[in-house]
Amino acid sequence: MAKIKICGLRSREDIEAVNKAKPDYCGFVIEFPGSFRSVTRQQARELVSGLHKEILPVGVFVNAPVELPAALLEEGTLAMAQLHGQEDEEYMARLREYTQKPVIQAFSIKEKADIHRVLASSADYILLDQGGGGTGTPFDWSLVPEITRPFFLAGGLGPHNLVQAICQVNPWAVDLSSSLETNRKKDLDKIQEAVSIVRSVRY
Repeated sequence: MAKIKICGLRSREDIEAVNKAKPDYCGFVIEFPGSFRSVTRQQARELVSGLHKEILPVGVFVNAPVELPAALLEEGTLAMAQLHGQEDEEYMARLREYTQKPVIQAFSIKEKADIHRVLASSADYILLDQGGGGTGTPFDWSLVPEITRPFFLAGGLGPHNLVQAICQVNPWAVDLSSSLETNRKKDLDKIQEAVSIVRSVRY
């Protein structure tokens, strides 16, 4: 059964919603001004403090100073770091000097050649995303070969195509954000629907 991550939490109401739906992971975009979902490190600490213990908190970082994810991982605020910028192997090596907590490295998939970079990553987990900057449209899933390492599938996923995505791509986990919002706010009903769909798929 695939796991599910709900990303872009930024309010106490969002925490209450995921606590009810109980996804496996939830994500916080931390100190990235380019996103309206961005929260400060202190806001992240406060939000995580109200999170159900069974839900693992993931920090999403975009070209952040390595000391930022390292500190939040080591103090226990975050269980994992997701790198969503141009972070490279050197960056991950520096991060591992501070902590051994798991790292997810995100990749934009536009063509077959992108898969080679993905498979070469030393990250604990990889995340396959569309390269359009949050257009809500999935990338071409036929580009994904059989991948034996655990990976997250993101980009354009929602209740309308989750079953197809899981059955066709066979991801270890799916990652959703904008499709679970109404007027830029997380929607409890949509979150519960997505979690329920993922839990129901057997393959």
